Amino acid sequence: MQKAIVITEQPVSVSVPVGYSFTLRCRAEACTSLQYQWFCQHQSACCQIPGATEQDLLITAQQTQLYTCRINDLYKNAIFSNWVKVEVHQCVARDLLPQLWRGEPVIILNPIEQKVEVGKPLQLQCAAMGVPAPSFQWYRNGNVLEHQKKKKLWISHAKVSDSGTYLCCASNSHGEHWTNAVDIHVGTCRSEKFFATDKIALLVGNNHYQHHPNLMAPVTDVFELSLLLKQLGFQVVSLLDLNKAEMMTAVSRFLQLLGKGVYAIFYYAGHGYEHSGRNYMVPIDAPQPYAPENCISVQRILQKMQQRQTALNLILLDTCRKWYNPECALSQVQPLEPWGNTVYGYATSEDAEAYELQDGEFSSGIFMKYLKKHILQEKKVTHMLEDVLEDIGRDPLVTGKQVMEIKHTLKEARALTDPICPLGAAALRWEHNHELLDEIVMFPCGAQVELRFHQVFSNVIYVCAKLQAPPSHIADVRLLLCRPTERQDVAILKDSCADQVESLLASVYKQEEQDCAFQLTGLQKIQTDVLLQLDLHYTQLSTKQRTCESLQKILQKSLVAQLFSHRNSTPPNYQQTPVSAGSLCLRDTSTLSASPKAQASLRMGSGHSLPNSNPSNSCSEPEENDESNLSELCSALLRAGPGQDCP
Repeated sequence: MQKAIVITEQPVSVSVPVGYSFTLRCRAEACTSLQYQWFCQHQSACCQIPGATEQDLLITAQQTQLYTCRINDLYKNAIFSNWVKVEVHQCVARDLLPQLWRGEPVIILNPIEQKVEVGKPLQLQCAAMGVPAPSFQWYRNGNVLEHQKKKKLWISHAKVSDSGTYLCCASNSHGEHWTNAVDIHVGTCRSEKFFATDKIALLVGNNHYQHHPNLMAPVTDVFELSLLLKQLGFQVVSLLDLNKAEMMTAVSRFLQLLGKGVYAIFYYAGHGYEHSGRNYMVPIDAPQPYAPENCISVQRILQKMQQRQTALNLILLDTCRKWYNPECALSQVQPLEPWGNTVYGYATSEDAEAYELQDGEFSSGIFMKYLKKHILQEKKVTHMLEDVLEDIGRDPLVTGKQVMEIKHTLKEARALTDPICPLGAAALRWEHNHELLDEIVMFPCGAQVELRFHQVFSNVIYVCAKLQAPPSHIADVRLLLCRPTERQDVAILKDSCADQVESLLASVYKQEEQDCAFQLTGLQKIQTDVLLQLDLHYTQLSTKQRTCESLQKILQKSLVAQLFSHRNSTPPNYQQTPVSAGSLCLRDTSTLSASPKAQASLRMGSGHSLPNSNPSNSCSEPEENDESNLSELCSALLRAGPGQDCP
């Protein structure tokens, strides 16, 4: 029986300068001696190369051509090698190649910075020499563009979200080389164009209070706002139910990530009050009565944001502004610098309350109801907020009760839709930290279970397990996902409250029937790894015996927990307070009268004036945002964050 011809070494494509000499190689095996013949094709003509009958073909590059090699045995059997391309660059400077070039990629054409109108085509081009010819991979803002693997990047209809910093990696078996990074701006034909070097948002919603009435809507409002801001390119961290120490730490970490040209958003929903023009947010552990030393000053946060040379600071306060505790000493806050980059969006006006809307299983603040309608508009942020103000003013449920207020010093027509043009090749990522990836686990009996992790908020994870088709030798299979032993630093929602989060999940994720699921909340309090256990009960068909097998899964401490770790964070005189079970239950406060035609009931939000039984005359609150001890933690954040795979 004749042995077929087998090619053991295929020739490889190359990309070289004109006049460069190199060798194409082809090797094959068979039971007889073999004969080789090389062919080339230029344009449409394919011809045999006279005298090219060896395994190696020595070429001095003159023009771009295709090559292949035919191998014959003595039985007149023949096989062709792969076609390879010899790409020849005619106008390359001789000194561009290293003296001892081994064939590693050498960039000869870098992409060019461009400004493109929305809807128009975007094309970027690069070129590189190498032996073998390099492969290419494009990146935007440090992230891989999965389908852009050619020398030319082509987007037929550019969108605002296509703006960013682009670069390409050329690689072969000898190494890799990167093109220059270029900024691409995609926008409308506005006479002036503005760009953010990054977009960072911190959203805090306090629902479950220890000493004050619980609230309903912040959980939904924070969730929906985070989705919208992500559409606008913001890196979002959303946190629920923080005590004062945790709020201080979260704000400090947020401030550390701001820098020159950044668009920064801070949103707070929960109890709050106003005192002599100062606004205060109430943590979940704040005692009665409200006092500045137990709360967080909004003005101080804004002052610190401005010190970071941000291009836009947007503070959205979805809280009441009732005057309170006039005898309390004010926190010491310096006036803002006149930089013209600040916007306040108050859900309600001075000395007034903010309201919530209860509509079926969801609760939403009146402010968020209309903010989410307009926030994606491509217009100056103050004009967008004016649209929200007008809609709230037309809502018959709050006529005469709530009217939004806008204050700003914004001197430029900056919009939340402005593109991102990072200062570096990649923007710092802080929203995706250590995300848990879905995975399949297998029991010794062969049964497979899919574990899924949905991050509802940055400090709330929904864990679910789904049994795959069990093997045929077992029956009556039951899967149990055992919850971690409840400790002081782990909180799990009770079943009575789980429906609220599941409803939010269903609005985003495609929900499938799960065999078992639960939620882990208050992740910022988890200071050690969490051990999950899966128990599989089944009947062995061969023996009719009931058997139980167990698997354990370790959930590593998340980056959110690292940011709040005791080692890195030492807020003064405040102990960590575990989030209690059921912390995501929505608000339940008194109902106001509404029009009989209204389909939803109107409910008061935060901001009830509490009796001043013991007014505080203490000194001003401590400095919340002391940045002197943050360098170690922020270095850890920089090391841990994804998006650092860029040169």
